[in-house]
Amino acid sequence: MTEVVLDSGDTVVVKRGHARNATPAEAAGLRWLGEPGAVRVPEVRGHDGEWLVTELVGGGRPTHHAAERLGRGLAALHAAGAPAFGAAPPDGPVDAWIGLAPMKNTPGEDWPRWYAEHRVLPYVRRAIDEGTLTGEEAVVIENACARLSVVAGPAEPPARLHGDLWNGNVLWGAVEASLIDPAAHGGHRETDLAMLQLFGCPLLDRVLAAYQEVAPLADGWTDRIGAHQLFPLLVHTVLFGRSYAGQAVAAAKAVGR
Repeated sequence: MTEVVLDSGDTVVVKRGHARNATPAEAAGLRWLGEPGAVRVPEVRGHDGEWLVTELVGGGRPTHHAAERLGRGLAALHAAGAPAFGAAPPDGPVDAWIGLAPMKNTPGEDWPRWYAEHRVLPYVRRAIDEGTLTGEEAVVIENACARLSVVAGPAEPPARLHGDLWNGNVLWGAVEASLIDPAAHGGHRETDLAMLQLFGCPLLDRVLAAYQEVAPLADGWTDRIGAHQLFPLLVHTVLFGRSYAGQAVAAAKAVGR
């Protein structure tokens, strides 16, 4: 990722895709997330199969105002919806990415079944194959998947998700935060919020309070955080190894209680 000054004097960000479909997936995701005008994302200036050029969004220190604005914006973004769980952004590829890990956008109508089949179990299988998850640990996670329909809470329509909403993809400013590097798809809105909590987020209490004012979460949502964190924890297990496997198993055990 490089900042480039154009002849016009504008500074843009130029990013090279790491694999097939990475650039078109990110471009489609940014456009889809920006469409409702709910949260700020970098404007896509151009892309091809290999390179992505976007607007430069400045960073800064988080403020209470920006945190509350982010919470309200995320609520509006999620409410913009998606055609189905697992739906790719318009013109986005089915075979997409979350970070450096492949992510297939296969649509489904039943969230617990779809989440288990297309967001949890593929990474369990890969982690076993690569030796970063044991068979016994996999059984714990599979048992948690079997309980998802019981613990998932009230059915909700598919939300428009950023999909990789950890703190590193939130660029703070005094007025508003900008969201970068999405793995956008249709999903359950609690997944974005659980990921935001997983790796720490400044002023998270302000973000969540503002979100709740606009779109209150269903009762018991805090008990479901572990279920929604299974996906990113298993992605990290696949990408970074055993150091995340224990957290994934702990989250699965919390689902099983």
